[in-house]
Amino acid sequence: MKSLRKSVLTLSILATALSGALLTHSAQAEDAPAAPAAADPGPLTANVTLTNDYRYRGISQSNFKPAIQGGFDYAHESGFYIGNWNSSISWISDTASMGGQNTSAPIEMDFYAGYKHDWSKGFVADFGVLQYYYPTSGSTGFIQNPNTTELYIAQNFTFDALTGFVKFSYAVTPIFGTVNSTGSNYTDLTLNYDTGIWGMSLNAHAGYQYVAGNVLDGSVSNSSLFSYTDWKLGVTKDFGYGLAGSMAYVGTNAKNYAYSNSNTSNLGKGGFLISLTKTF
Repeated sequence: MKSLRKSVLTLSILATALSGALLTHSAQAEDAPAAPAAADPGPLTANVTLTNDYRYRGISQSNFKPAIQGGFDYAHESGFYIGNWNSSISWISDTASMGGQNTSAPIEMDFYAGYKHDWSKGFVADFGVLQYYYPTSGSTGFIQNPNTTELYIAQNFTFDALTGFVKFSYAVTPIFGTVNSTGSNYTDLTLNYDTGIWGMSLNAHAGYQYVAGNVLDGSVSNSSLFSYTDWKLGVTKDFGYGLAGSMAYVGTNAKNYAYSNSNTSNLGKGGFLISLTKTF
């Protein structure tokens, strides 16, 4: 595999892009804590988060360093919503530097819109479109276009103290700079259990990232190189007044040769996350 990785250096390093991006309607729910609602929420809400490591689908986007995140959502009473979420990142500049380039994109910007339908008490269907956008600067010849568009559908459910959702995301463009990868998809199961003690909830998540297509000449499948499973176990504490903290352990079985940084450390290796979120 080392010879393959060397011969397709651009693609192999860019697989870090499956590092690329965190349902506030879609982007952030996979790895973010369940943010508490404001005391009297209106149609427009905003949120800001500080975290020790930005993990997206289990892969570090910030090279295991802290990140600041935030966004807003507008939800109409009809069920339609629109929003934006942003995070500091380093994976694009890290990837470029590994290839001797100076491309930089210090921020990820996610734009999404969709529709939620409450078809039964405690059961809400949700579908929409999500655009991941990375404003880049510097030379971009080494970097494939990382911007990605996904369609998603989710079913949210509530059983007394247990809530969660099942979600399926489908890429209608190449995914985060990985060539020939249109049709990649991600399946997500997330569960939250309200313990009723001290405002604490238990959180669990499992997901599978499938990467479609073939590497360059078609000799090796993207799936065999870049597909992986990720998981998370954690706890969220609601402090009231729209403030919540969370601690979690995140892990993946992502392959080291596909998701390593410049220090050959696997960006999908297990690690602890700590974050603080304020919702307005």
